[in-house]
Amino acid sequence: MAKSFSRADNSVLGRWWWTIDRWILLLVAVLLAIGVLLTMAASPPVAERIGLDSFYFVKRHALYLIPFTGVMVGVSLMDRKSIQRFSLALYILCVVMLLLTPFIGTEIKGARRWINLIGFSIQPSEFLKPALVILTAWMLSEQKKNPEIPGQIFAFGFYGLGVFLLLLQPDMGMIILMTAILVFQLFLAGLPLILIAVLGVGGLGSFYAAYCLFPHVHQRVDRFLFPAQADKYSDRYQITQSLDAFFNGGFWGMGPGEGVVKKHLPDAHADFIFSVAGEEFGFLLCFLIIILFAVFIVRSVLQILYENDLFTLLAVSGLVFELGLQAIINMSSTLDLIPTKGMTLPFISFGGSSILSVAIITGMILALTRRTSRRFVV
Repeated sequence: MAKSFSRADNSVLGRWWWTIDRWILLLVAVLLAIGVLLTMAASPPVAERIGLDSFYFVKRHALYLIPFTGVMVGVSLMDRKSIQRFSLALYILCVVMLLLTPFIGTEIKGARRWINLIGFSIQPSEFLKPALVILTAWMLSEQKKNPEIPGQIFAFGFYGLGVFLLLLQPDMGMIILMTAILVFQLFLAGLPLILIAVLGVGGLGSFYAAYCLFPHVHQRVDRFLFPAQADKYSDRYQITQSLDAFFNGGFWGMGPGEGVVKKHLPDAHADFIFSVAGEEFGFLLCFLIIILFAVFIVRSVLQILYENDLFTLLAVSGLVFELGLQAIINMSSTLDLIPTKGMTLPFISFGGSSILSVAIITGMILALTRRTSRRFVV
């Protein structure tokens, strides 16, 4: 593609190509390629179990990459103001959809988190995440410019409404992720440490309240803390199968298509795709995935290391933190380091809402790290 555009090319795509961070773009492409490979390895048994064509999920995953590319490039062409307006519109749309979800949403595994629209199942909370990150960065940066603007109050208002709507589903995993991102952004914005500590204590108290009020949270925590008491048909079944997959794979893996655990894992192509990577391709591919995420995070942070604009600093840091934390939560769940959360592995897991949400996040990162006079960080 580099040969297609000269530095003198003033077309929209020409300017886009020479001002985005192409290393970030390369990392995204490699992670997406790994996602296609693992979907091909993990999804056929899942599709056959529910009576679908063996390559049903493979075809859909490949199809999702078309809108992924379009959304990522489209968002990455936006300027700062356009991203702020887009995020506000996206937030309002998500709020409307979340209000409707308890009434017209599809119930899966005891929760209503999906809405069926024109043949597609959409999870509104996936799109709420990037919108909330940008709105929080916007409000906090505006308050820094003009102390009379109650930016923190607006940020907490956007967050509080989102949490309330997620509690109706309920989706505690998403709430925990959003809360962690908010605290991280507030810390970067200079909120006093004592208030950060108060928020931390409040978060722990909220988690304990969720443990007491929501049976599925109570059960998942107990099954994690007391695995010997868990029934094999509970959530521990998938975790046990997942750990077996890593044990079977060892360092080199059993080889492409040779894994057996995917035949028993209902979510082998989604929440537990990292387990399939461990069984069929071993520690090497798992380590490569971790390294790719780490380099993606470091590269993105380096691009804003000397950034003077608080909004850009908070927005990019929050978006990168979101992707990194979600990846850590997914991988930790498959390794039984934390209770299962039902979160996908960004760029890699199957899921239309997840992949499009990641496209928006990636596009925002590329847009906010663009340089008109390019200063490459090597």
